[in-house]
Formats: sequence, C-alpha cells, structure tokens
Amino acid sequence: MLYLVVSDLHLGKGRYLRNGQLNILEDFFEDDRFYEFCEYYSSGLNYLSSIHLVLNGDILNLIQIDHEGIFTHIIDAEVTSDSLKSIGKGHPKFFAALKEFLSTPNKKVTYVIGNHDAGMAFPEAQKVFCDLVGHHVDFTETFVKDGIHIEHGHRFEAINTVPPKDFFVKGPNGKSILNLPWGSLFCISVLPVLKKERPYIDKVRPMSSYVKWCLLHDFTFFWKLVITVLRYLISTSFDSYTKQNRNFKTTLRVLKQITIYPRYEKQAKRIFKRNSSIHTVIMGHTHLQEWRRFPEGKFYFNTGTWNAIPSIDAALHMNTVQLSYCTIEVHPKSGTLIEASINVWKGKWKPYISEIATS
Repeated sequence: MLYLVVSDLHLGKGRYLRNGQLNILEDFFEDDRFYEFCEYYSSGLNYLSSIHLVLNGDILNLIQIDHEGIFTHIIDAEVTSDSLKSIGKGHPKFFAALKEFLSTPNKKVTYVIGNHDAGMAFPEAQKVFCDLVGHHVDFTETFVKDGIHIEHGHRFEAINTVPPKDFFVKGPNGKSILNLPWGSLFCISVLPVLKKERPYIDKVRPMSSYVKWCLLHDFTFFWKLVITVLRYLISTSFDSYTKQNRNFKTTLRVLKQITIYPRYEKQAKRIFKRNSSIHTVIMGHTHLQEWRRFPEGKFYFNTGTWNAIPSIDAALHMNTVQLSYCTIEVHPKSGTLIEASINVWKGKWKPYISEIATS
C-alpha cells in the first residue's frame, strides 16, 4: 500500500475574479501540475496499484472567500457550500484530477480538515466536495492507519484552534456556525486589507521576522499594520460571536506563538509515546518541509506547501515554489514501514525527485 500526502494548497476562487480582476487572495496556481501528479499515480504501472491520497488540511482557503461580496466570520453550512462551489468554478482542473484519480482501481482519497478549511466539517460541504469529484471521499480531523498518524498541525497552536467540544456555536437564527479561533478571524478581517498593499504578507515564513523587517525598512506600512490590528482587536472584543475565544490566558499564548515559530517534532514525540504502534507522523500547516528520525525506526515529516514562499528579504520579491509531498509505503498485511520520503513533483516527463528518504 502506498500513501501520498499533500497539504496547504490553499485553493481560492481562481486566478481571476468574474470581472477579470486579478484575485490577490489566490495562492494556488499549480492546477496543471496537480493534474499530472494525480495522473501519474493512477496510470501506467500505478493503474492497478493500491494508492491512498491524503489531503492534509488547508487544501481549500475557505476562510478567505467572500460571500456575496462580503468577508464574514458568520460561517454556516450554506456559506461554506457556496464558497466551495466558487472554488470549484475557479479550479475545475484540480477537481477533474481527483475525479480521474478515483476513477481508477484501488484508489482512495481522505480529506484531513485544517484551520483554513474548517468548514469542511459541515456534512453539506462534504457532499458538495464529493459531487465535485464525482466519488466518495472520507473526511476526518486525524488520520491513523497502518502505523501512520496524519494531522494538519494547527490544533497545537492557541491562535489556530478551539476545543473540539466548542467547534460549533449557535449563530443568527439558531444556525450552527464555526467557532473561529483568533488566527482565522485575523485571516478573514485583517489580511484582505493588508494584502491589498503587500500581497505576500501572509506567505513569508516566519511572519514575525517580516514584521521586524517592516519596522526597519517599511516603517509607514509597519504603522498601518499596527493600527489595523489594534482596531480589529478592539472591534472584536464586543462581538458576541468572537469574544468567547478572547481572554487573558489565550492572548498570552497567542502572543508567544506569533513570536516563536512552531516546530512539531516535540508533538510527534508525544504521539509516538502515546501510541507505540505509530512509526510515521506527518503534519503540514507551517508550509516548511521538515523531517526528523527518532529511535526505533520512527519518523516525522512535514510536507510543506505547493504555494510560493517569498524570501525573508521581501524587498527582493524572490519566491520559491516546491511541489513537495510525502510518500509512505507500508506492507499491505502487517502495516510495517517499507520506505517513506519527501518528494518534489517535477512534471510528467521527470515525475519527481526524492529529497529525503528513510531507506
């Protein structure tokens, strides 16, 4: 059995909006490459192979899709479904790729829900997604099978998660709406404003270094950023649907996590300790490729992203794009690890190169 894991594609409404204007909130421009990727793993020698594709969170950028021209934090099943349909129209080849992949024998897709696509927890949205790909897709928050543990990674950050029991709250007219964490509310209310002037602001890693760079080299924008964030903090303190996630303890954790960029190998260690049958932990969320080897043949990987990552020197406007993904081959009966690797997709004529491999 071969597992493929990709994460953090951040599909929006497409490169251009209906009026022909460039969509500054679109991050994914690799539809053709993704189609080749799915085609390679479902044709030729792979046609009959058992292959399980895991979409590990933030595949869709649902929290930065406007609803009837408005960016709203009141997100229910209807809003999510409409946003997903808009993404489907903007990326028809992406969904066609999944449809072709699932049309071949012994293929399966599981969607692990992240923070930018939390709305995929609504059954109505899951149905729309399955309709778009023309086949059944499983949805989960954590995927555990054959000694593999896969999750997006956002639940380890106070800024990007809420307790599972509080995932939904009652919204207007008694409808269930997403109980959005601070980070998601920031992406909805603040980032679209800032991205009008600095489209790359949310892509630089780590963001704290970019803010420091602005203080020294882009002082006017630095103060605009500070004022915009302060206004947002004040306004949301009185919103009945957002203030429940705002308290002194959470604010301190948020401030700490903004300044210290997350590394998840410690979380992987805890997962291995809790469940001795796990041999491979895979996460996403940070947009950075990582891997660690632990004793007793255990491994942690972060798949990175298919989006452009700007240079930390933002003035250079230099981007790097690596279409990275993980492969994990396990024994079909015992589930023991045969090989795992981080690969970079190169295209149909030279499919991929392995950057890191366990063998």
